[in-house]
Amino acid sequence: MTSAKLTSRQSLFVGVTLFSMFFGAGNLIIPPLLGLQAGGAVVPAMIGFLITGIGLPMLGIIAVGLAGTIRDLASRVHPVFSSVFVAAIYLAIGPCLAIPRTSSTSFEMLQPLLPAGISLEVARLVFSVAFFAVAYLLAMHPSALTKLLGRITGPALIVLIVAVVGAALLNPVDAVRATQGAYEGNAVMAGFQTGYQTMDLLASLTFGIIIATNIRELGVTDDAGLTREVSRAGVFAGLLMGLIYCGLAVVGLNMAPAMPDATNGAAILTASATLHFGSMGTVVVAAIFLLACLNVCIGLISCCGTYFAEVLPRVPYRMWALGFAVFSCAVSNVGLDAILAFSVPLLNALYPVAIVIVLMGMMHKGCDLVPRVWPWVVGFTGVVSVATALRDAFFAGVWLPFDTMPFADLGMNWVFPALLGMVIGVAMSGIRRSAIE
Repeated sequence: MTSAKLTSRQSLFVGVTLFSMFFGAGNLIIPPLLGLQAGGAVVPAMIGFLITGIGLPMLGIIAVGLAGTIRDLASRVHPVFSSVFVAAIYLAIGPCLAIPRTSSTSFEMLQPLLPAGISLEVARLVFSVAFFAVAYLLAMHPSALTKLLGRITGPALIVLIVAVVGAALLNPVDAVRATQGAYEGNAVMAGFQTGYQTMDLLASLTFGIIIATNIRELGVTDDAGLTREVSRAGVFAGLLMGLIYCGLAVVGLNMAPAMPDATNGAAILTASATLHFGSMGTVVVAAIFLLACLNVCIGLISCCGTYFAEVLPRVPYRMWALGFAVFSCAVSNVGLDAILAFSVPLLNALYPVAIVIVLMGMMHKGCDLVPRVWPWVVGFTGVVSVATALRDAFFAGVWLPFDTMPFADLGMNWVFPALLGMVIGVAMSGIRRSAIE
């Protein structure tokens, strides 16, 4: 029996929907700053960035499609771990970090357009209330996201980005600037770690729920068909993001001579757009950020509301979505700097664990033959990543035994413990099998 398939047009809409859910403020800000700071090392830096910014998220989408939901993957470690880890991911990409960041970043870009003398605190509050009200209303129909993001706001966002990037490509830089900061050393690894800030790997483990819902609405309901169509959407979204990332990096590279000390990707994009489009440049960039952030906010509210409504069905989806919107609105008024400062240790703790779960999910058939691998690998990785993140956040400079691990100087001191956990897990599975036999 042949499973149902989406038409090419439907697949395109689903792919653009997934792109729109992924592509938010961080995805816009990070590549231009990378291009400006990497300078002559922009190619290796982008290779590292694309691995974590696109490669791992696309593997996450496919791993969820192959092995089930993130809950199914995490349950292979332990049911309690699954509940805690999955909730932490949804809260991180949801009301505690990513959702408030969408409103805060949008406001930062609209701020230059506000009338002189207006109270920024009042303006921020009014904007955030309006922003989340719109996002909540649009998130009330998660199965209709393909129509909204895939056909309207997603294409509009792409057109605006192409306009800004295209203008930069038509005016290439005359001389490449020197490499700055972390990119002066190992540019590939610096780019790899920069990709953490997109949070897309964590998001990829959750977006599968909404994408699968939309695909079912289009008529594909069997497991094989869902896996195939989710994977196709992931590949399309990844290719589209890769092209845009590279273009945005070129924007940063081109602006290096004019603003070599820039520390904000948003400022780089605004300066580039203003250079090529005059005073309308600020308006264009503000529109890009508003669309991107609104798209992502709608997708995140839908994903988080859907998940918690399934876990705690006594509270309906509408109430979860409303609660997340209200809480995120309050957090967004704390300010973008405070939100970003909180994000670094949280992402450093979660990302390594998510990476090993995704990699094992891609090889789940083999890993399931030696089931002890799951808790040992994830356990060792989690201990190292959480301890290091807590140290960096609250006790900077304090020595940890993990600092002596291979690759510690690259910020990947969890790699060797993960490999050690794999060896122990395989051995323990063999011992258990022998005892049973």
